[in-house]
Parts: sequence; structure tokens; C-alpha cells
Amino acid sequence: MKRIAVLGSTGSIGTSCCDVAGAHPSSMQIVALATRSRWEDMAAQCWRFKPAFAAIADANLKARIPAGVFPPETEVAFGDDAVIRAATFPEADVVISGIVGAAGLHGTWAAVEAGKRVGVANKETLVVAGPLVMELAKKTGAEIIPVDSEHSAVFQALDCGRREDVLRIILTASGGPFRSWPLEKLQAVTPKEALAHPTWQMGPKITVDSATMMNKALEVIEARWLFDLDASQIAVAIHPQSIVHSMVEFVDGSVIAQMSPPDMKLPIQYAITFPQRATGVSPRLDFSTGFSLDFHPPDPERFPALELGFEVARRGGTSGAVLNAANEVAVARFLAGSLSFPQIARACREVLESHQFNPSPTLDELLKLDAWAREETERWTTGS
Repeated sequence: MKRIAVLGSTGSIGTSCCDVAGAHPSSMQIVALATRSRWEDMAAQCWRFKPAFAAIADANLKARIPAGVFPPETEVAFGDDAVIRAATFPEADVVISGIVGAAGLHGTWAAVEAGKRVGVANKETLVVAGPLVMELAKKTGAEIIPVDSEHSAVFQALDCGRREDVLRIILTASGGPFRSWPLEKLQAVTPKEALAHPTWQMGPKITVDSATMMNKALEVIEARWLFDLDASQIAVAIHPQSIVHSMVEFVDGSVIAQMSPPDMKLPIQYAITFPQRATGVSPRLDFSTGFSLDFHPPDPERFPALELGFEVARRGGTSGAVLNAANEVAVARFLAGSLSFPQIARACREVLESHQFNPSPTLDELLKLDAWAREETERWTTGS
């Protein structure tokens, strides 16, 4: 029996994790849940799974939630400390970290510090503090298993050879909704257009990141630390079908790919059951019908955010925290209508270039720079 804590249980990753657990009641049990504010959705999850503990990060909601909404078997607590308690819940064997943005760092850090198996869907954790998180995992014996479809694919393909024989990894990207748009049209992209992803169903922030390819920039940085690679060993290919989720190329020229229809339940399930595999609940490829697989190099003029990822992967230090924070603010501004689509990457570059770089920061220093970068990006976007 795998006992699971789900951080961000009401988001796309969290609900997919609940679907996986619900399909395997004899081998998976949800024991703790955490959400930022969507208590109605989490209450429904609690009635379904009867976890021992549920955390709501927004402490202001405590007085607004009626009595009897949650089942009596579930203890409900409020505030950031409650989320940390869910991340370190003693009965949990596996923690699925699905809280979007830098806010997910604290819960993931706590789970790693507690020596848990951590299924990391929150890429910002490793973007902001990759070296520190991986070093902490070595000390505590925690397992960090990627849940991002691209990194899960690499994780699986690496089993096909020796690490010393890996030449490089190739992360695939759908290219988002604007991969074939004329460049001059990008200036007028609306939030509604950016949120219309052609293959994946995701939250708004991640969907915009896919449109700018900042998501792939962050994945490059994440892969640098997760797999202990040099930035020169990471490449990106546009693959519109989103069937090949990533590839590993070995020194002899063999390229091993992981393929499946685009559905997050598969990598979530594998992070829970690894090294075993269980009957899947995700759609399967149908080889009785014809389909094609296309690959193209990314256009740097169309996707300037991607080069930022490689720059940060090469440089390390404080640059990941600054890029991630700047992007979160820039995307929020774009969705609010106060920033144009091309300005997202421009704002990120200017804030990144203006920060005081430190090659070996502490976690406290990274968190302070995160706050600084958010303020700088707010000033950049408002023109002050």
C-alpha cells in the first residue's frame, strides 16, 4: 500500500493524482491533502478518500467554512504551517508536489527534508533551488522522482543504459498555439488565445508558459540539476503531437524515447509505483490507425524565453530564482491585460540581467531575491 500526500490537490496535477489513487484502491491510499483556497473542491476529495489530514493555506478561510463540510475522519488545519504538516505527514510514503509556482518550494523542501519520496510536478522547486534541493535529498535519503511528462520520460529512458554513456537528452515541446503564427501577429496575442493549448489541459500560468516556451526554459534548468547534466547536454525539439515526451541519446547514437498520449496520470502513477509498473488509467496509443510524429528545431526569434533557460542552466547560482519570479509576475500581468505577450520574455531578461548574481546562495538568499525580482518586474511592467 502506497500512502500518498497530495500538495495542490485541487489543481490539474492534484486531481489527476486523485484519479490515479481512486483507480488503485487496493494499493494506493490518500492520507493527506493540501490546497491554497479551493476548500469546496477539497472537501469533495475528503469525502471520497477520507484522508486523516487536510490543509488549507489561506488561513482567512477558517471562519468562512461551515461546520460539517469535511468528513469527521479528516482533521482540517489552516495556514502555511498546515501545508508543511501535510508535506511531512508521518503516515505518507509519497508526496506529490503539485503546487504551482515558487509557492510550492516550501512544501517540497519540507518533504525532502523529511526523507519522503517526492513526486515533483512543481518545476519551480528545482529552478529556484536545484543544487540545494538535490544536496538535501542526498543527506536525508529522500527520493526525487519527476512528474513532469518530459522529465518522467527522461527518467524512464535513462534506465536503458549507463549514465556515463549518456550523450545528451532531448526535451520535446508542443510549441504551443503560436508555433506557426506570423511573428508580427504575436504582438497582439490575447490571453484567451494564449490559453488555447492545442494538446494539453493545464492551469492558466503553465499554459501561458507553454505558449512563450518559458515552460521549456524552466524544464531545461530543472533537468540540469535533476539529472546532474551540463547545459550543453540538453536540447529541445518542437514536437506538435506531444506523443514523444522526451528522448535520451547515448554515445553510440541510440536514441531512446518514451511515448504515450498526452495525459499526466501516467507520469504521476509511475512516480508512485516506481520501480514497479501498474495497470494504467491513461489513454493508450492506437497503432491500428495511422499517425505521424514530427520534430522541428525551435525558432529562437519566436521563442526568446527558451534561450533564457539555457543561460540560467549554464550560470546557476541565483539566476534561476530571479528568472522564475520575474516570469510569474510577467505572466500574471499579461493575463490581467497590462503586459503584451512579447513583453513577458523581455521583462524577464531585463530583470535577470539587472540582479546581483551570487554563484553559491543560501536558501534564505534565494527567497529574498525571489521577492526582489517580483518587485522589479512589477516596476518594469508598470513603467515606473
